[in-house]
Amino acid sequence: MAQGPAASRLDDDYRTLFQLAPVSLWLEDFSAVRQAFTQLRADGVTNLRRHLRDNPSEVARCSSLIRVLDVNRRTLDLFRAVDLDTLVANLHTVFRDDMFDQHVEELGQLWDGDNRFSSQTVNYTLDGERLDIRLEARVMPGHEDDWSRVLLSIEDITARVRNERDLRRAQQYAVGLFEHSPVSLWVEDFSVVKMLLDEVRAAGITDFRTFLNVHPDFVSRCMQEIRVLDVNQQTLAMFGAPSKEILLSRLGDVFRDDMRIHFAEQLVDLWHEKLWQQREVINYALDGRPVDVFMQWSVFPGREADWDQVLVSLTDITARKKAEAYVEFLGKHDVLTKLYNRAYYEDELARLGRKGPWPVSVIAVDLNGLKAVNDQFGHGDGDGLLRRTGEVLKKAVGEQACIARTGGDEFMVLLPGRDERGAATVVEQIEEVVVLNNQFYPGARLSFSIGSATCMQGDRLTDAVKTADRRMYDAKRAYYEALGNERATQND
Repeated sequence: MAQGPAASRLDDDYRTLFQLAPVSLWLEDFSAVRQAFTQLRADGVTNLRRHLRDNPSEVARCSSLIRVLDVNRRTLDLFRAVDLDTLVANLHTVFRDDMFDQHVEELGQLWDGDNRFSSQTVNYTLDGERLDIRLEARVMPGHEDDWSRVLLSIEDITARVRNERDLRRAQQYAVGLFEHSPVSLWVEDFSVVKMLLDEVRAAGITDFRTFLNVHPDFVSRCMQEIRVLDVNQQTLAMFGAPSKEILLSRLGDVFRDDMRIHFAEQLVDLWHEKLWQQREVINYALDGRPVDVFMQWSVFPGREADWDQVLVSLTDITARKKAEAYVEFLGKHDVLTKLYNRAYYEDELARLGRKGPWPVSVIAVDLNGLKAVNDQFGHGDGDGLLRRTGEVLKKAVGEQACIARTGGDEFMVLLPGRDERGAATVVEQIEEVVVLNNQFYPGARLSFSIGSATCMQGDRLTDAVKTADRRMYDAKRAYYEALGNERATQND
């Protein structure tokens, strides 16, 4: 039957719609593909996807059976072809490289009996530019039995895929910076802490530090409401944790003791809206080892209203703290004996001379025979005697008193709040410990010359020091006179 004018106009309208569509449209003939599928089934193929992957040449054969009937103007523009014939002649340029898996899946969807298929794949323009595309296809109504008309639409999603790829890379970069930072990093949620502070402020409290002194439990409650969202790998290494889960389950072992005092100060800063803070604190590794850290705390940009994301960085300064402590120790102590040095002794002497407590007793101690040991056996043995002297004095006097090495073989002991009887008791203890020390150590024997004096309130402490020194030198003279008499007797 001849087609009427109305039908002809309708066909023209559909043709115009096809050509002017804003997406790439392809009209293709898949009838030969359907026939090939029928033959494959007859040959016993049941799983097309596996068959095609085992026989890659079959994919190319199926593709060659597809006939392109028409494309619209958007398709020619997208693939930069001057006309349909040019595009068809260069389909090997358009469909190549990383299309294999997706094309297998498209054919598999048709094999499964679906009259439509879709995929996200890659095509190429005729001048070689890569296109990320979203493909939708369906067998046109009335052609389900032979697949002679299949309509495909191709959406260019290159920009979107590129943006998604760039976003993934940026996310991976950010995650990499976080996870592999050489500094311990924590992401925490302080939103409940902010809510609690807001409640206190709403209650009319203006002096927050006094509030904390009156309600110390508020600090503990705020500490309990902090939620750790994530930590990085350096955090696990710093605190000796095998996994994030184990570390987060044992935060009570990490933040304890003096941490409550530091956190109270942090709350005071937060009360005054200091959303970037830094301070030195002590945390603990899971094995109980103290870790000195330099903490920097800041609210994420854009999260200032609720503090639900906070970044905390912890730098391990344990080695620095030990070095500082050692330098401070050297400033006050004698390296060889570990007793206080002369500078510290003189400061302490001046302090006690001003404030007491009274009476203050002074004991002067001199190590006998050090020069002879150095001359006969060497300074190594002499240093050994000096170290033993330090051990004896600390053992006999106790750690709380000021025991100082004030010269090569001279030592001073300051005993605040001790009278003459107390000083005499300490001298007896020193002599007893010397006996025990000589029994324990072979070789040269320890021998001390000792003098003591006591200063009462109103007297000059320096005068007591001079008296103790004089008495010590008297004892030393008597020691060497006795030693000389002993040698003279041995020579007779």
